[in-house]
Amino acid sequence: MAKLIYVANMSLDGYTEDRDGGIDWGPPDEEYFGFINDLERSVGTYLYGRRMYEAMIYWESAPIADQPPWVVDFTNIWRAAEKVVFSKTLATVSSGRTALEREFDVEAIRRMKADVAHDLTVGGADLAAQAFEAGLVDECHLIFWPVVLGGGKHALPTHVRVDLQLLDAGRFRSGIAHLHYRVAQ
Repeated sequence: MAKLIYVANMSLDGYTEDRDGGIDWGPPDEEYFGFINDLERSVGTYLYGRRMYEAMIYWESAPIADQPPWVVDFTNIWRAAEKVVFSKTLATVSSGRTALEREFDVEAIRRMKADVAHDLTVGGADLAAQAFEAGLVDECHLIFWPVVLGGGKHALPTHVRVDLQLLDAGRFRSGIAHLHYRVAQ
């Protein structure tokens, strides 16, 4: 059975976006990209909300000529994965291997987890909150950037209790910290 994994870049005070929707907290470096690439390599399907998909669609046509190998690696990993976008407002998708769903169907996600061989990730704090509330999330990779935003979009659900078991912790030379949790069932 595949795992549903929530991967979130966040500020130290727990936000995935600042008050204006910004996510430009610092440039990701080789160490960060290498970590993300290793993490995403086992993922076969990305579940996205509209805004996260719109941010990630860049990778569909990102130029790879003259890019560092870790950027090329990430681009290829992203392009090879299946993507499911959950949106009531998006008219169409503009990337390969991508399906558009109007509703977040909990039972469909359960079936997907049971039927696929590769792990899935949920991207976007709002969609992740729905997945947490439904008891679908198996693990979290919380990546804390060395910045305090003082407000914005919460990375974790604010209306449901989630008990976590720490599996691993690490840090990057840049000051980024990583916590890997299993969701206690």
